[in-house]
Amino acid sequence: MNITIERAALLRSLGHVQSVVERRNTIPILSNVLLRAGNGELSLAATDMDLEIVETVPASVGRPGGTTAPAHTLFDIVRKLPDGSQVELDIAGEGTILTLRSGRSQFKLSCLPVEDFPQLSSGELKHNFSVAAADLRALIDRTRFAISTEETRYYLNGIYLHAAKSKMGSLETPVLRAVATDGHRLARVEMPLPDGADGIPGVIIPRKTVTEIRKLVDEAADRIELSMSDNKIRFGFDSVVVTSKLIDGTFPDYERVIPVGNDKVMEVDAKLFAAAVDRVATISTEKSRAVKLSLVRGALTLSATSPESGSATEELEVNYAETPLEIGFNSRYLLDITQQIEGEGAQFTLADAASPTIIRDIADSTALYVLMPMRV
Repeated sequence: MNITIERAALLRSLGHVQSVVERRNTIPILSNVLLRAGNGELSLAATDMDLEIVETVPASVGRPGGTTAPAHTLFDIVRKLPDGSQVELDIAGEGTILTLRSGRSQFKLSCLPVEDFPQLSSGELKHNFSVAAADLRALIDRTRFAISTEETRYYLNGIYLHAAKSKMGSLETPVLRAVATDGHRLARVEMPLPDGADGIPGVIIPRKTVTEIRKLVDEAADRIELSMSDNKIRFGFDSVVVTSKLIDGTFPDYERVIPVGNDKVMEVDAKLFAAAVDRVATISTEKSRAVKLSLVRGALTLSATSPESGSATEELEVNYAETPLEIGFNSRYLLDITQQIEGEGAQFTLADAASPTIIRDIADSTALYVLMPMRV
């Protein structure tokens, strides 16, 4: 194999694929990136056995071929080369050494055989549809904060993506819905069901896959092609293909968590509310992060107390006409949700101090958040 490629193009692609590679690997080949050259392009692939990223980039191919090289080392070398430089990658003889030349620099890296590199992307994924990159970005951004990090409840360690029916009065609209929960808060976001997404299986996309896709979507073209089966999902856009195993588990019936009898409604300016919560929470203890909301007609008082730090209160004008109510929340969770609200107003639908609260963006009916209260 012999190729010449622009440093910027190689660095960009290496940056995408090497982020999948774990720093500590018991299987040496998983520390490597697979390089294949031919037909005027270089293909790069990396995997951790659960997630695979493949990217193709134009290159001047002098001699087609392939090898695998240490991913992080190769990335660090290319990153430190001067801007605008050309990079030559060459393998000769037995194919165990990759020579990298650029200007007056030369590096020799040990390689492992291409045959040892595991393939994840084979197999037919029968459900295929596409979504706008902006829609996928919104689904991820507005749900991933609620993904559980508790490994024992592994089925909550991702975003549940499925086709559903959204009720608007007596009408039911088909939607593509993303849900995440950690047992303390729940995020449910939906968009109109794309063509071809009818009958897709409900799938749980792992946290690491969500993170990698989110990084790549910012650079993506207008549309992302999705393919899925019961145990794999594939995202394709531009010259990148990401294939991931799905979490093998059953996502809980989240509809049961969403309360239907909450009858007290408070509406508040979302940005003023978030800023006030943030200020008052400065006093709350690191462990509990508790903030109390005391509601009376037309007014909300936020308060926090701590044996070490003292106390804080702040009053806000709100739209509330029900009986007085006091309820406590984890301030971090409250901020995570209110930061998703892009409109001016946030609507809280409450029942009592012990029941879950529904939070919505008044200007956007596609997102719904549920937050469990805490004792304060």
